[in-house]
Amino acid sequence: MLHLASHFAVPLIVALTFYRSRWRYVFLILIATMLVDLDHLLADPIYDPERCSIGFHPLHSIPAIVVYALMFALPLLVAQKESSSGWRRAIDLVHLVGLGLLIHMALDGIDCLI
Repeated sequence: MLHLASHFAVPLIVALTFYRSRWRYVFLILIATMLVDLDHLLADPIYDPERCSIGFHPLHSIPAIVVYALMFALPLLVAQKESSSGWRRAIDLVHLVGLGLLIHMALDGIDCLI
């Protein structure tokens, strides 16, 4: 139960701490990334409290986590000055989705250590 609560509490803390002026929008994006757990439906059994998600489920794999890190770093990789307003919003959304997925993977990774 603590694990599930952390998937809501940590994104809320991150949104309030680093994105204060638009924390509601950011929090909703970060929470929406919990849909990554749909890949658990591919497992048999679907839920196993003893199983580590990292490296087991396709969207919890190391290559997927590298993609999430690249999504998070996108604003650093793309010149902001050259981007139009529409592109900046899209880049910001990809950045936030990457952040939410990285938070999710970190929290799932902690479960693997316990």
